[in-house]
Amino acid sequence: MPRQLFQYDPTIGYRFVPGIKARIDHEGGGYLLRTNQAGFRCAHEFERAKPPGVLRILLFGDSFTAGDAVSDRQRYGDVLETLLPATQVYNFGLPGTGTDQQYLIWRDHAAGIEHDLVLIGVQVENIRRVVARYRPFVTAEGEIITLAKPYFTLGEGDALALHHVPVPKEPLRADALDGAEADAVDRGGRLEWLRSQINRLGPRVKDVAQRITRYQPLPGYARADHPDWRLLEAILHAWIQEISVPVVICPIPLYQYIEDTASPKQYQARFRSLEDGDRVIVHDPLPNFRSHSSSERRAFRFERDVHPTPAAHRVLAESLAGCLEPLLKRMRG
Repeated sequence: MPRQLFQYDPTIGYRFVPGIKARIDHEGGGYLLRTNQAGFRCAHEFERAKPPGVLRILLFGDSFTAGDAVSDRQRYGDVLETLLPATQVYNFGLPGTGTDQQYLIWRDHAAGIEHDLVLIGVQVENIRRVVARYRPFVTAEGEIITLAKPYFTLGEGDALALHHVPVPKEPLRADALDGAEADAVDRGGRLEWLRSQINRLGPRVKDVAQRITRYQPLPGYARADHPDWRLLEAILHAWIQEISVPVVICPIPLYQYIEDTASPKQYQARFRSLEDGDRVIVHDPLPNFRSHSSSERRAFRFERDVHPTPAAHRVLAESLAGCLEPLLKRMRG
C-alpha cells in the first residue's frame, strides 16, 4: 500500500492520514479506501458514547482486518456488523502492524471508548512481527527504506518493556543496520533468498513447492517456551488484563493452513492455551475455511496477493457471527 496514505504517529509508528478518500489499484480490480478523522479505515467516526440499545465491538488487527485489496463493505468487520443486529463494529485495523502495535492502538486510541466486547484478529503471522524492531517500505520512487517500529521485550519476571517510543521518525537506509539490529528487520519470513527465487517463478510454482516440502512458515509456534510465542503471549495477556469486557481472540490463518500445505496444529495449540471461560474466548475459523472445496479455498486469496478476497472475508465474518451471537444475546439479557 502506498506510503503516502500514512502519516507519522509517535506511539504506533504510523496511521492512515485522517479523512482521506483514495482509489487503490489492485489485481482484483482496485478498491476505494476511506479513513475516518481518527486515522483508521472505519466507516464510523469514533465516538465515546454508544447509541442507545446498541452493542459495540472494538476490532483490532493488521491488513487482513483493515481490508487491504477489498472495499469497505466486503471486509469481515463490516459484514459481521450486518450479521449481528443492533451491533456496531469499530475497526482499528492497521496494515503492516503486529499485535504489539495493535495493543498500543488500544491504549492510545480506543480504551476510552464505550464498548461491550473486544475482538482481536491475530493474523497468525504476527508472531514474527512482534519480534521485529524495523520494517522495510518502498517509496514512491522505488527506493527501499527502513523505518523503526515500537517493540516490546521480556524483562525480569517476564515483565514487558516498551522500546522505540516515541518512534524514531527518520528512515534508515536498508544497509544502515548490521548485526542484531539487521536481524530485527521484518523481512517477511525465513529463507528470504530462496523465497525470492521461487516467487520469480510465479504463484503456481510457489504453491507446488510449498505443498511438496510441507513448508512450515511460522516456527515460533513450535513449542510453548519458544521466545517468539512467549513474547506474543505476554503482549496478549497484558492487553487482556486492561480490558473489563469479554475478549474474543481470533487467530486468522495464512493461506498455507487454509489450503493444507502446512499443519496448523502448532499455532492452534498455542492459542487454545489463552482461553479463560467467558472472559477470554479463542475462536478458530480454520474449520469454516477448510469446509470448502480445494478450488474454493484457493479462491480465498488473489492470484498473486495473499490478502483475503471478498469470499474469504465473508467466511470469516460468518464464522465469527456464529461465535458472537450467543455471547451478545446474553449481554442483551
